Amino acid sequence: MEKPCNSNRQFLLLHLLFLSLLVGLTNSTAAPSQDEQSKIISRFQEYLQINTAQPSPDYQKSTHFILSQANSLSLESQVVEFVKGKPVVLLKWPGSDPSLPSILLNSHTDVVPSEYSKWVHPPLGAHIDEQGNIFARGSQDMKCVGMQYLEAIRRLKSSGFQPKRSLYLSFVPDEEIGGHDGAEKLAYSDVLKNMNVDIVLDEGLPSPNENYRLFYAERTPWWLVIKATGAPGHGAKLYDNSAMENLFKSIESIRRFRASQFDLVKAGLKAEGEVISVNVAFLKAGTPSPTGFVMNLQPSEAEAGFDIRIPPTANTESLEKRIAEEWAPASRNMTFEFKQKVTTHDDLGRPLLTASDNSNPWWTLLEEAIKKANGKIGKPEIFPASTDARYFRQLGLPAIGFSPMVNTPILLHDHNEFLNQAEYLRGINVYESIIKAYTSFIPPGRDGVSRDEL
Repeated sequence: MEKPCNSNRQFLLLHLLFLSLLVGLTNSTAAPSQDEQSKIISRFQEYLQINTAQPSPDYQKSTHFILSQANSLSLESQVVEFVKGKPVVLLKWPGSDPSLPSILLNSHTDVVPSEYSKWVHPPLGAHIDEQGNIFARGSQDMKCVGMQYLEAIRRLKSSGFQPKRSLYLSFVPDEEIGGHDGAEKLAYSDVLKNMNVDIVLDEGLPSPNENYRLFYAERTPWWLVIKATGAPGHGAKLYDNSAMENLFKSIESIRRFRASQFDLVKAGLKAEGEVISVNVAFLKAGTPSPTGFVMNLQPSEAEAGFDIRIPPTANTESLEKRIAEEWAPASRNMTFEFKQKVTTHDDLGRPLLTASDNSNPWWTLLEEAIKKANGKIGKPEIFPASTDARYFRQLGLPAIGFSPMVNTPILLHDHNEFLNQAEYLRGINVYESIIKAYTSFIPPGRDGVSRDEL
């Protein structure tokens, strides 16, 4: 009995060895070589090392870099300056069927400034530590995504893939200061109109867990300034309706509202993007003196500024009524003004959101493509802040926010922003799957082809 047993064991070992070699061979053809991975990371580092930090971004250098990448990929390119010195770089991979609407992948080239002394590695160095983390401003927000678009195209072209729909890439300036001279100008231009775009993908957020985050809307900013007035008085005097007293009452009312919204998040009943956030941006009061402020005088005016973020699902009429009647009532000598008040509805009067269910084929395709790349997906979310996607949604276009980063701390605008190189490479795989699915999509019934046949 021992001899047959040994023979079987030897056969099993040989079989397992054969399978492992087969799997290794399969993986080596599917994944880029170590040398190619090194080149991919080097290109990412080169982009990160270009200083495009506000308020003085080097757009000339970033534009040259992007155009050089486009040239290496044989992509059509165009540079448009709606505002002098602020280039919008447009790249195109023509589809085989120009009658089909196109796909737009948007990214911004600028980044926020950094406090160099607070970083463990220089924010423009793109240093890679022993864990493979790439430290640089823009590594998460959002030079990573712009380069992942390009690297995914590089792989698809190498494989011989030909898109049916034309694919556009837009690299826009100034997102970090509002996007008014970049994405907003592009959205309302004949340039975009002539591109015949059907769907836009833009930035999302990293996920600290294994589920990718998809954003179908975002909160819009209202920047509110409340001003209180009252009779001035001696610092030792107690009297009603001083400017500071009136402002304190307003701040307390706002604090209670903020707490009620925050409690919903803490209890897990709503995500951060689903509630109205209110945060104090500044307080201004007092009578200046050469050494600071006059300490024995109660001021006749006091102001406070608030950054309010509103989801498209919120009742804005109710909020405006609350501001006028509770936060800044005229009966307490209060006035208010909006320094910025962005609408929560598109140009057709609809809420600024993109359908996140199977009524939207682009959403379904995106989910399927991510899963095909072995990704997991979390619950659809509302982006808690603002991105350039709002300008495209304003036109009525579907726009989805997605940055392929999982198991990654959220460090946008923070010190020591980084992205692990393995996660960056994985994100390229995901976008390769997305681009392939999106540019191959033919609507049901067109030319007798149903979606089930794709």
